[in-house]
This record gives sequence, C-alpha cells and structure tokens, in this order.
Amino acid sequence: MSSSRSDESPVVERHRSKHRDATADVEFGTWIDGELQTQGPKAGVVDPVTGDSIVEVPQGDAATVDAAVGAAWDAFDREWDAATVRERSARLFEWADVLEDHLEELTLLECLDCGKPLSQARGEVEGAIDTLEFYASVCRAQRGSEVPGGEDLHLYTTQEPYGVVGQIVPWNYPLWAAAWKLGPALAAGNACVLKPANDTPLSTVRAAQLSERIFPDGVLNVVPGPGSQVGQAIAEHDDVRKVSFTGSTAVGSGVMRAAADRVAPVTLELGGKSPFIVFPDADLDKVVDAVADGIFYSTGEICDAFSRALVHESIADEFTERFVEKAESYVLGDPLDEKTTMGPLTSQSQFETVTEYIETGKQEAELLCGGGTPDDSELADGWYVEPTVFGGVTNQMTIGREEIFGPVQTIQIFSEYEEAIELANDTQYGLAAGIGTEKTSLVHQTADDLEAGLVYVNEYGPIMPDAPYGGFKQSGHGKDLGLEALDHYQRQKSVYVNLDEPEL
Repeated sequence: MSSSRSDESPVVERHRSKHRDATADVEFGTWIDGELQTQGPKAGVVDPVTGDSIVEVPQGDAATVDAAVGAAWDAFDREWDAATVRERSARLFEWADVLEDHLEELTLLECLDCGKPLSQARGEVEGAIDTLEFYASVCRAQRGSEVPGGEDLHLYTTQEPYGVVGQIVPWNYPLWAAAWKLGPALAAGNACVLKPANDTPLSTVRAAQLSERIFPDGVLNVVPGPGSQVGQAIAEHDDVRKVSFTGSTAVGSGVMRAAADRVAPVTLELGGKSPFIVFPDADLDKVVDAVADGIFYSTGEICDAFSRALVHESIADEFTERFVEKAESYVLGDPLDEKTTMGPLTSQSQFETVTEYIETGKQEAELLCGGGTPDDSELADGWYVEPTVFGGVTNQMTIGREEIFGPVQTIQIFSEYEEAIELANDTQYGLAAGIGTEKTSLVHQTADDLEAGLVYVNEYGPIMPDAPYGGFKQSGHGKDLGLEALDHYQRQKSVYVNLDEPEL
C-alpha cells in the first residue's frame, strides 16, 4: 500500500460518498435489551480499499458483556423460555423477511468494511437470510424420543435450551457467520450475546437493529469491541452456559480453556490448510476453476480455502499452466464495481501477514505468478495482493504448512494414491478437502481416507445450512449448520416415569 493518499482518485471519492450513504441515517453501537447504546469510547471501522474510517463504533468491555448477559437472562426467564417452537419459528421468519427488505443496504455495509466484491457480499447476505429461514423451518420438526424401558416404566427424552449462550464470529464472513450462530441458537430457544469482529461489525450491528420489535427485548444482544475484552469476557462469564467461536486456532484454544474453568460446552470452528487432490482423470475444465474458486474467492480469507493443490505427475504441467492462467485472469479493483472479481484483504494487519508469507515463499519455493501488489494508482491506498501461485512446494515449507489466509496457492506433485493421501493428511488441520476425479469409486475411497470434516468433489462449495460444517484435529470440534447445530444449542434430558399396576 502506498505511503501517500491518492486524494484525487475516483475510487477514493466513490468510497467516501458510499460511506456517507451507508451511515447517513443509521447509528452503530452496542445492541442490548432491544436498545442501541452509543456511549463510551469508539473505534473507527476502516475501509480496506481507501484506509479511511467508514464510521466510529462504540467499544464494549467486560461491563458491557455483563449487562448484555443480564438482559439476556431477564428476557429468557421473562418470556423467551416459554415461547413455543411455532412462535420462535414465526419470529425468525419475520426477521429474515426484514433483512431481505434491506438486502442492498446490508450488502453495501459488507462490501465497504470487508472489501468483498459486491456480488460476493450480496451472495453472503443472501446466505445469512437462507440460514435463518432454514432454522425457522426445522425447529418445528424437532421431536423427543421414547425409549423402551419395560411395562412398568415410561422412559422418554426431551430437549431444552441452555438459556444464555455466547457467540464470537470472525471478520471474513461477518453477517453469514453471525447467522450460522444466531439461527440455531434462537431456534432452539436460547437468548444470545454475540460479539462481531472489530474490523467488520457493521452488517451484524445493523441486522440486530432490524430485529427490533420482532424478538422480545434482550433475546438478541450484539456487543462490538476488542476480542481481548469482549470476547474474553464472553468466554469467561459464569452465566454464559455455552460458547460458540469461529476464528483462529490459537484464539480458539484460549476460548476453550476459559470455558473449561466452569465446564461450559464449546463449539469451535478454527483454521485450515485444505488440500485439493487432482487425480489423473480429472476434468481440468472443472477442476482448475474449482481450485481457483477455493483459494481466490474472498481474496483467500476463507477458513476452508483450497490452499494446497496436490496434482498427479501425469497432468502436473498442464494443470499448472492452466491454473496460472486462471490466477492471472482475476480482476483486482474497486469492490463497488461489478466487474471486480477480487478485492483487497480486509485489514492492514492481514495485508502485512500475507505479504510476509509471500516473501518467505519466494525464498522457499518457485514463484509462478503474482507475489506483489497491483500496478494501478487507483488501488494504491488499498490492501491489495495479487493472486499468487508457488510451485515446487513441500509440506516442510512454511507456506506449505501454515495457514496464510490470503490469495496464495501452493502446488505439489504426487505419483501414487497413497502418497496423495499421506500428503493431504500431513497437517495439523482437518477442516476441508477437495477431490478432482471422474471416477465414482475413487471419490468415495478418497473421501473415506481424508481427515477432513468437509469434502468437496470437483467444485468449491456450495455451503448449505442443511448440512453440518466443521473440522477435525486443530480445525475445531462441534458443528455449525445442519440439524447438528440445533442439537448443540440444546441439552437433552431423560425422564423416567415408573408406572404402578393399573387399578380401577
């Protein structure tokens, strides 16, 4: 990024205009007990394209979290615990409808503070709405079970909410990740205290405001602020009965330790270093695009990114040539421009991290393309990194082993099936993996052998709320999405009713 601001740049002026449009009629702050609170110290939310502050947002702390938890318990005890599944479903559907009415507003906020191209931001807001609608639907289909216990015993199970749950979401998928947490938690009957990422809180704060008069006051609370204060306070709070966290493995392990002191259950969705195995029979017309989508979508700031392409030696040259051509076809530009296919990294710190990894990669492996910043004066103020591809990589190299969280692809070559599986599983992570082949039997065998919670075949995605999402090993435990997430936000109870002999 340049050291001097391009004040005359049309991109900068366009963004400043959009900042004014997006914040003119809206205040941003803490949402507690159905009210917006704007007092206290504030921090600017920075536009990654220009380096400008979009708006200042009040910062919560441990006292704010304590107030939010208190409001959540009051709402749960007063009203929400007694709400039927029909009522919870109706309120979730209503909230989803209101968010749909504000789709373009939320899309703009997501675009501005994340740097996502408009089409990606819009798709993720739509994904958030779809997730809420899914849980609004399935919560009404929940059932307990009867256990055959004997003629003199009626034994059955029921499920009940925890009460108040704490949720911490990342900066790369702000509103969508919030919906992954809030949808099942609210559908299960819990009241929520959620912390959005400090870099990208705007869409989540706005979505909470749009829940006004839909949920009882205090059922949904959002507290922006630094993770070291707000996130830590949620993880440690004695009255938060469950914690769900999405973010880095290092921070997730700290959340787990904090919750362990009071034996609170934790769901963790953490880092990844996901392989995509390209077998000799792969249709490269499909697979090159799949691997590229899996590493360059959202500028590579995705936890299940296909950051390691493992390619059979017989097609390695052709794959590499076509993949480099694909990487060089991405259009880096203003995310507000519909023609842009890659925006900037979300924050200066992430820009510095990714560029440091690229410099390390240049010392370790062969740089095939990218590796720098775009030569475009209009983008000089943004945290842009070119799509970057390295060849000759091994799992012992830093860029082959550590999660980069940016648009950096590594290519490795294998000869035999067993070697491919060994390379793929030789990582501390186990979030996702991909398979490129036209052989059905090879798909199923490889899917069985891969140590990953998600397996994509010949494509990247889609991610649907219908199926559980989560990884193995240091990629976390527990699941977001699917019916499994609904179960994770409930406690199961077994009821034994001993029966006497019937008498008239």
